[in-house]
Amino acid sequence: MFKLSEIKELIKLIDQSSLQELEIESEGSRLSIRKPNKTESVIVAPAAVQHSFSPVTAHPRVELPGADYTQPAAQPAAVKQPVEDASLHKIVSPMVGTFYQAPSPTAPAFVTKGARVNSKSVVCIVEAMKLMNEIEAEINGEIVEILVENGQLVEYGQPLFLVKTE
Repeated sequence: MFKLSEIKELIKLIDQSSLQELEIESEGSRLSIRKPNKTESVIVAPAAVQHSFSPVTAHPRVELPGADYTQPAAQPAAVKQPVEDASLHKIVSPMVGTFYQAPSPTAPAFVTKGARVNSKSVVCIVEAMKLMNEIEAEINGEIVEILVENGQLVEYGQPLFLVKTE
Protein backbone atom coordinates (compact mmCIF):
# COMPACT_ATOMS: atom_id res chain seq x y z
CA MET A 1 0.00 0.00 0.00
CA PHE A 2 1.32 3.44 -0.92
CA LYS A 3 1.45 6.18 1.72
CA LEU A 4 -0.26 9.48 0.94
CA SER A 5 3.04 11.34 1.40
CA GLU A 6 4.68 9.06 -1.19
CA ILE A 7 1.83 9.64 -3.65
CA LYS A 8 2.07 13.42 -3.15
CA GLU A 9 5.82 13.34 -3.80
CA LEU A 10 5.38 11.23 -6.95
CA ILE A 11 2.70 13.62 -8.25
CA LYS A 12 5.03 16.60 -7.69
CA LEU A 13 7.90 14.84 -9.46
CA ILE A 14 5.73 13.88 -12.45
CA ASP A 15 4.27 17.39 -12.61
CA GLN A 16 7.78 18.90 -12.78
CA SER A 17 9.12 16.41 -15.32
CA SER A 18 8.44 15.76 -19.00
CA LEU A 19 6.92 12.35 -18.21
CA GLN A 20 3.25 12.02 -19.16
CA GLU A 21 2.46 8.79 -17.30
CA LEU A 22 3.88 6.63 -14.49
CA GLU A 23 2.78 3.18 -13.35
CA ILE A 24 4.21 1.46 -10.26
CA GLU A 25 3.43 -1.92 -8.67
CA SER A 26 4.63 -2.68 -5.16
CA GLU A 27 3.54 -5.29 -2.61
CA GLY A 28 0.33 -6.08 -4.48
CA SER A 29 -0.67 -2.41 -4.89
CA ARG A 30 -0.69 -0.63 -8.22
CA LEU A 31 -0.42 3.14 -8.71
CA SER A 32 -0.92 4.88 -12.02
CA ILE A 33 -0.37 8.64 -12.45
CA ARG A 34 -1.13 10.36 -15.73
CA LYS A 35 -0.87 14.04 -16.65
CA PRO A 36 -4.05 15.41 -18.18
CA ASN A 37 -3.86 16.11 -21.90
CA LYS A 38 -4.35 19.87 -22.38
CA THR A 39 -6.15 19.34 -25.70
CA GLU A 40 -8.77 16.90 -24.42
CA SER A 41 -12.36 18.07 -24.35
CA VAL A 42 -15.53 16.44 -23.18
CA ILE A 43 -18.88 17.04 -24.83
CA VAL A 44 -22.03 15.94 -23.04
CA ALA A 45 -25.23 15.94 -25.06
CA PRO A 46 -28.80 15.20 -23.98
CA ALA A 47 -30.64 12.26 -25.55
CA ALA A 48 -32.69 14.42 -27.95
CA VAL A 49 -30.12 15.54 -30.53
CA GLN A 50 -30.20 16.16 -34.25
CA HIS A 51 -27.49 14.66 -36.41
CA SER A 52 -26.44 16.32 -39.62
CA PHE A 53 -23.57 15.61 -41.98
CA SER A 54 -21.17 18.27 -43.07
CA PRO A 55 -20.74 18.06 -46.85
CA VAL A 56 -17.03 18.90 -46.58
CA THR A 57 -15.92 16.22 -44.10
CA ALA A 58 -18.84 13.75 -44.13
CA HIS A 59 -18.48 13.43 -40.34
CA PRO A 60 -21.58 13.65 -38.17
CA ARG A 61 -22.06 16.96 -36.39
CA VAL A 62 -24.18 17.01 -33.24
CA GLU A 63 -26.47 19.99 -32.75
CA LEU A 64 -28.48 20.47 -29.60
CA PRO A 65 -32.04 21.72 -30.06
CA GLY A 66 -32.37 25.39 -29.10
CA ALA A 67 -28.61 25.91 -28.61
CA ASP A 68 -27.11 29.21 -29.77
CA TYR A 69 -23.86 28.36 -31.58
CA THR A 70 -22.99 32.03 -32.19
CA GLN A 71 -22.20 32.57 -28.46
CA PRO A 72 -19.16 31.14 -26.66
CA ALA A 73 -19.77 28.08 -24.49
CA ALA A 74 -20.72 28.65 -20.87
CA GLN A 75 -17.89 28.54 -18.37
CA PRO A 76 -17.89 25.75 -15.75
CA ALA A 77 -19.44 26.49 -12.36
CA ALA A 78 -17.25 28.72 -10.24
CA VAL A 79 -15.16 27.04 -7.58
CA LYS A 80 -15.74 28.50 -4.13
CA GLN A 81 -12.77 30.79 -3.56
CA PRO A 82 -11.10 30.49 -0.16
CA VAL A 83 -10.87 33.54 2.07
CA GLU A 84 -7.32 34.90 1.90
CA ASP A 85 -6.09 34.96 5.50
CA ALA A 86 -2.46 34.31 6.40
CA SER A 87 -3.45 32.77 9.74
CA LEU A 88 -5.50 30.05 8.01
CA HIS A 89 -3.96 26.84 6.67
CA LYS A 90 -5.33 25.32 3.45
CA ILE A 91 -5.73 21.56 3.25
CA VAL A 92 -5.38 20.88 -0.48
CA SER A 93 -6.20 17.89 -2.64
CA PRO A 94 -3.11 15.77 -3.30
CA MET A 95 -4.63 14.41 -6.52
CA VAL A 96 -7.38 14.74 -9.09
CA GLY A 97 -10.48 12.84 -8.03
CA THR A 98 -13.92 12.96 -6.41
CA PHE A 99 -14.27 14.55 -2.95
CA TYR A 100 -16.29 12.68 -0.31
CA GLN A 101 -17.01 14.04 3.19
CA ALA A 102 -17.86 10.62 4.66
CA PRO A 103 -16.73 6.99 4.32
CA SER A 104 -20.16 5.99 2.98
CA PRO A 105 -23.37 7.74 1.90
CA THR A 106 -25.11 6.92 5.21
CA ALA A 107 -22.16 7.66 7.52
CA PRO A 108 -21.62 11.04 9.18
CA ALA A 109 -19.03 13.43 7.71
CA PHE A 110 -15.44 13.03 8.88
CA VAL A 111 -15.38 16.71 9.90
CA THR A 112 -17.78 19.65 9.95
CA LYS A 113 -17.26 23.39 10.26
CA GLY A 114 -15.94 24.09 13.76
CA ALA A 115 -14.53 20.58 14.29
CA ARG A 116 -11.12 20.24 15.95
CA VAL A 117 -8.54 18.20 14.05
CA ASN A 118 -5.05 16.95 14.74
CA SER A 119 -2.31 15.99 12.32
CA LYS A 120 -3.60 12.40 11.98
CA SER A 121 -7.34 13.27 11.68
CA VAL A 122 -8.94 12.04 8.47
CA VAL A 123 -10.87 14.98 7.01
CA CYS A 124 -12.20 13.47 3.76
CA ILE A 125 -11.72 10.90 1.02
CA VAL A 126 -10.60 11.64 -2.54
CA GLU A 127 -11.50 8.83 -4.91
CA ALA A 128 -9.11 8.41 -7.82
CA MET A 129 -9.29 5.49 -10.25
CA LYS A 130 -11.61 3.52 -7.93
CA LEU A 131 -9.17 3.91 -5.01
CA MET A 132 -10.42 5.64 -1.86
CA ASN A 133 -7.62 7.85 -0.52
CA GLU A 134 -8.06 9.13 3.03
CA ILE A 135 -6.81 12.71 3.37
CA GLU A 136 -5.37 13.68 6.75
CA ALA A 137 -5.34 17.20 8.22
CA GLU A 138 -1.53 17.11 8.77
CA ILE A 139 -1.89 20.00 11.28
CA ASN A 140 -3.64 20.74 14.58
CA GLY A 141 -6.49 23.24 14.51
CA GLU A 142 -10.15 23.98 13.87
CA ILE A 143 -11.99 23.61 10.55
CA VAL A 144 -13.11 27.13 9.62
CA GLU A 145 -14.57 26.40 6.19
CA ILE A 146 -15.25 23.47 3.86
CA LEU A 147 -14.58 24.74 0.33
CA VAL A 148 -16.02 21.91 -1.80
CA GLU A 149 -19.29 20.00 -1.99
CA ASN A 150 -19.68 16.27 -1.40
CA GLY A 151 -19.27 14.37 -4.68
CA GLN A 152 -17.54 17.29 -6.42
CA LEU A 153 -14.58 16.68 -8.73
CA VAL A 154 -11.40 18.26 -7.37
CA GLU A 155 -8.08 19.11 -9.00
CA TYR A 156 -4.55 18.51 -7.77
CA GLY A 157 -3.64 21.32 -5.34
CA GLN A 158 -7.23 22.61 -5.04
CA PRO A 159 -8.00 23.90 -1.52
CA LEU A 160 -10.54 21.66 0.28
CA PHE A 161 -10.60 23.08 3.83
CA LEU A 162 -9.47 26.16 5.71
CA VAL A 163 -8.06 25.42 9.17
CA LYS A 164 -7.31 27.88 11.96
CA THR A 165 -4.06 26.47 13.33
CA GLU A 166 -3.33 26.15 17.03
